Amino acid sequence: MSNKRSASLSPVAALRVVTDAPADENTAQMIEMLQDHLKLVREGKLRSLAVVSVSQDGGSIGTQWSCSNGDSASLIGKLAVLTHDLMAARE
Repeated sequence: MSNKRSASLSPVAALRVVTDAPADENTAQMIEMLQDHLKLVREGKLRSLAVVSVSQDGGSIGTQWSCSNGDSASLIGKLAVLTHDLMAARE
């Protein structure tokens, strides 16, 4: 076996210590969900995405989306279902 590196290989990035680890389980779950979606985007498995976020104090709600042509109606329909599910879970 040869110890020579192939010219096509890139150098290995050094790992760094995470000093700002998630504060609680809820934060860790949000980070995991975002990382799962980021992986799907990088793999080319998503064409549209919608995100709704609420600030820590509940005072502000933000929305962001990136839609391919024709996906707007589908996203709106799924958001309506999500709204219904969230309302039902609140009761």
